[in-house]
Amino acid sequence: MAGAVTAHLSHTSADRPRHINESGIVRWTLISIALLFLGLMVVLPLVCIFIEAFKKGWSVYEASITDSDALSALRLTLVVALIAVPLNTIFGIAAAWTISKFRFRGKNALITLIDLPFAVSPVIAGLVYILLFGAQGYLGPWLDEHNIQIVFALPGIVLATVFVTVPFVARELIPLMQAQGVQEEEAAASLGAKGWQIFWRVTVPNIKWGLLYGIILCNARAMGEFGAVSVVSGHIRGETNTLPLHIEILYNEYQFSASFAVSSLLVFLAVLTLLTKAFLEWQMNRRQTG
Repeated sequence: MAGAVTAHLSHTSADRPRHINESGIVRWTLISIALLFLGLMVVLPLVCIFIEAFKKGWSVYEASITDSDALSALRLTLVVALIAVPLNTIFGIAAAWTISKFRFRGKNALITLIDLPFAVSPVIAGLVYILLFGAQGYLGPWLDEHNIQIVFALPGIVLATVFVTVPFVARELIPLMQAQGVQEEEAAASLGAKGWQIFWRVTVPNIKWGLLYGIILCNARAMGEFGAVSVVSGHIRGETNTLPLHIEILYNEYQFSASFAVSSLLVFLAVLTLLTKAFLEWQMNRRQTG
């Protein structure tokens, strides 16, 4: 028994990744390049947004973000995210469960379809919905007869957002659930647990951090989506404009201070999302090392 434990420990230590021993010059050169690149390409543009937003003072900033159109765009952005993210969460869990727990023909095709929104331009996605649900689209006449409006309304914006954010939750969960295998679920089933009991008491605790991570990324993408939403929204001011669309309109009208002020709201939401993500990663690492 002791020999087996010793062999296991030696095998484990041998499998541990070793840190690359590079000279201090190489390490600091690589770190400096990374920090310089991030500073120029990420941090500096974000700082410039806030500088321009407050350039004309707090009164102009406050008037810009409390404008009725800006508040309407903020509400619509949050509503779309509140609808699209849960839908993609349900789909992501179901798809990951199906792909990781079952063997069936067409599994690779299903994975490819999940990745499709990464490859297709969001503008193309918006045009597809126009083709399907627009006034001259395949389903347009039928929708018009039944007084159902999808394009240039909330349903079209939600559909476009769901399309571009489909992969995020599923793609976080699929490799995680594949790595975990089915042993724990099979053990729970052998002890008499039913399907939902297995899911809530075995599967969910094992995937909760990956699930939360996927939801956060999905939410960030949903709030920042521009291309697909721009095509299906109709740009109706105060009604179908999300924050990215409202920012574009303000900028095109040469209301630069207002456009940067509203942009700062979007940046704030994005930073809040990233801080939540960092907190969850810290909690996960703490639990793993604790």
